[in-house]
Amino acid sequence: MRRKHPVSNYRELQPDAGNIAPFLRQIREKHELHYRRICDTIRQVAPFFEDFLLEVEEEGENKVTRLEWRQKGSSFPYQPWQLSDGTIRFICLAAALLQPDPPSTVLIDEPELGLHPFALEVLASLIHDAAQKTQVIVSTQSPLLLNHFEPDHVVVVDREAGASRFQRLDTQALSVWLDEYALGELLQKNVIEASPRHES
Repeated sequence: MRRKHPVSNYRELQPDAGNIAPFLRQIREKHELHYRRICDTIRQVAPFFEDFLLEVEEEGENKVTRLEWRQKGSSFPYQPWQLSDGTIRFICLAAALLQPDPPSTVLIDEPELGLHPFALEVLASLIHDAAQKTQVIVSTQSPLLLNHFEPDHVVVVDREAGASRFQRLDTQALSVWLDEYALGELLQKNVIEASPRHES
């Protein structure tokens, strides 16, 4: 994500988001409103952020770009390695969830890593919005993120007899608990059984 990348590799965001710079550059050129929404969302989590530069450089026969950016109140071109891991991760998540033409399914593994609790709140909102246009599957162990979803949104994955077992939460069975506790709190209290277990 922090390296230079060919500008021609913009058609879809790669699984490791390595082409985030050309991907954002194409959105800026072809879908300005979506690009502006991505930047506005990033500013909610990183108020110092102003905009991306995404300038094209010549490297032999190749044209490349990288995730250079501007900070508010400064014209200095900041480099991608000057972004924290959490900030650059959130940038990629925002781009994936706010892209103008999402794929049929977006799969995100443990998006909570490195994110501030407020960023998780913004992320949950992005997931809900994106789910109106595409299927979003998120693997998480974060009680804070889980707090922003309803029981029927959640499938608990457990291991039983050497195989994965999938079970959707039962809203009615949890209704008494949910009068007093958030869903993430029920995970922490092990009311929702999702903790590691030893197999005999």
